Amino acid sequence: MSAPRLKATPLPGIGVQYDLETREHRHLSVVAHRDGTRTVNVYRSDDPDSCAQSLKLTSSEAGSLIDALKPSHHSPSLLYTTDLGLVAERIEVAATSRWNGRMLGDMRMRTETGASVVAVLRRAEAIPSPAPDFRLAGGDTLIVVGTREGVDAAATILGRE
Repeated sequence: MSAPRLKATPLPGIGVQYDLETREHRHLSVVAHRDGTRTVNVYRSDDPDSCAQSLKLTSSEAGSLIDALKPSHHSPSLLYTTDLGLVAERIEVAATSRWNGRMLGDMRMRTETGASVVAVLRRAEAIPSPAPDFRLAGGDTLIVVGTREGVDAAATILGRE
């Protein structure tokens, strides 16, 4: 069986549409919007040009769906694990979080948990190695690396209201 062909079509001012035909000849598409959101479309089997279902996902929902579709899925936010006992995980800063608008260093995450924030994803931008004076915003996704226990503790700190 040959690999499915994924066709990419630029949508000026919107993003990119990816189209896939499954082995059952079903047409699926994903529109990757410039703001990080995704729209997943499933087309009718009797009319492959007619959309039967459309689902709009936030960037964090899309990330969780991507994780779930990976064969090595363990956690909706788990990015990577090694035999050394380290994990990298996505943790979102809620708009209602006490950390919204505060500086990363105020959290004292590395001191309190041993886990480190190695990047911040904001809209369609990645900020690698953010400094302690980096100001967090609701909707930011932090990429946190550490032991399983340290990353879980970091998620608890971020979830405190």
